[in-house]
Amino acid sequence: MGTSADLTPTDGPLTGFTVGVTAARRREELVALLTRRGARVVKAPALRILPLEDDVALHRATERCLSTPLDYVVATTGVGWRGWMSAADGWGHGAALAAACRGAAVLSRGPKATGAVRASGLDETYSPESEATDELLTWLLARPLAGRRIAVQEHGLPLTAFTAALRERGAEVVPVPVYRWAPPEDPGPVRRLVEQTVRREVHALTFTSAPAITALLETAAADGLRERLLEAMAADVLPVCVGPVCARPLLDAGLPAIWPGRGRLGALVRTLTETLPARGRRTLELGDRTLILQGNALLADGTSHWLSPKGAALLRALAEKPGWVLSRAELLRRAWPDTPADEHAVETAIARLRSSLGPHGKLIRTVPKRGYRLAVS
Repeated sequence: MGTSADLTPTDGPLTGFTVGVTAARRREELVALLTRRGARVVKAPALRILPLEDDVALHRATERCLSTPLDYVVATTGVGWRGWMSAADGWGHGAALAAACRGAAVLSRGPKATGAVRASGLDETYSPESEATDELLTWLLARPLAGRRIAVQEHGLPLTAFTAALRERGAEVVPVPVYRWAPPEDPGPVRRLVEQTVRREVHALTFTSAPAITALLETAAADGLRERLLEAMAADVLPVCVGPVCARPLLDAGLPAIWPGRGRLGALVRTLTETLPARGRRTLELGDRTLILQGNALLADGTSHWLSPKGAALLRALAEKPGWVLSRAELLRRAWPDTPADEHAVETAIARLRSSLGPHGKLIRTVPKRGYRLAVS
């Protein structure tokens, strides 16, 4: 199954939270990092990577790079650079391509691309600390480019604005398409993730590439859910990106987004771990005990009680004003905002919630003919 919480979460700072993972590459590494911190994970790759080792376009671009000396070579991703070098080796052009790059100034976008460049026996001339393609462009535009030949290794999508700016300055640009983004083979998981996000059944979404964000929004639009998806991410579901370049489609859509100072999976997870609990935690005082409602779990006496999304929504509604009575109609409105249901559904869900809470089920009191309240101080 594509959308699943495949690993059993352990108690940790993300206990109670469900996090959507849209990444294709290094997905399992990200899932493991989140699960070790207590999160439940919904896996729904929004895109897949198509390597182009046998692609005519990559072969033709490589031959263009070898036809006349290069002045600059731009490495944008480590995986893309390694794929290009590997494909050139397979065609018998590996040594010639390395020599062509050695005779040029090699620019690398960040530590991963730099590491791949060095692993191929080359040295970088410049690499921006920000890991931003815009800084590479600024560096190039500060130099005379008329008549210069520049090879640009792309990362999944054409760098249209980047190459256009170079051509406007008189440079000859050779785009090198090492891999391409394509829709997932099974679109079901990402469609279900959109639905879960709209229903607020996930608490955060993680993104490691801008194309994945675009693909998620396009999937939502195809199902008539784009506006509702945007509303969910603007209010209740936290979007976390690996960096500012990745976040651009969210910012362009007017959505808030956060990202770490360094574009690494570990840093992304740390940022999520620091931010999400502060948004979704409520403390309840029950006599001399302190209970914590976090995401879809109640943390009490060293034990975590995972609740259904509906049960958690009911408990959260009751916890907003502890001790106040909420009618069945009000709870129905709060926990079933977009789903037809009647007040009997509230009674059934309350019964299941009490069962899920075990000895803490008595926290929820029935007030005859009026509704329910929390028995807290």
